[in-house]
Amino acid sequence: MTDIEFLNVEIRPHRSLSDRGFIILISIVTALNCAAAAVFLAMGASLVPIFLGLDVLALVIAFAASFASGRRIERLVVTQSRVRLIEETRRRTSLVWESPTAFTRLTSREEDERLVDLRLTVSGREAPVGQALGPKARLELMRTLEAALHEARRSRTGAW
Repeated sequence: MTDIEFLNVEIRPHRSLSDRGFIILISIVTALNCAAAAVFLAMGASLVPIFLGLDVLALVIAFAASFASGRRIERLVVTQSRVRLIEETRRRTSLVWESPTAFTRLTSREEDERLVDLRLTVSGREAPVGQALGPKARLELMRTLEAALHEARRSRTGAW
């Protein structure tokens, strides 16, 4: 018997700054820091340019970490028998969650009429889903996931 797939969705974090935008931003910051370093060197403050260079380096490291986390993909797969949550990065793919479709439930938490948390639950275990999404997209994911779980359960029982 083949396991019918009802949902296979990728959740990717949104990053507003593109690679090109990052290069432009770092170029501007570097140019401004070089100009400031030249002024401070002319005044005789020879240590200030070192700290300005460290400032640019810290900014590059922070953006590199942000871009790395932005490449993390969360894949949610609902089949007739299983629900799987898989985390994919450049280097590895790991199974974060697996549970039987029949017993998997969704729990959610709202604040100020906005969906702020969505979790898969079964037998006291839980796993967050769609944390990289905004409230509207998370609500859409919740509706899609509930429909997929319902269809998967219905197909198992043969009820039409």
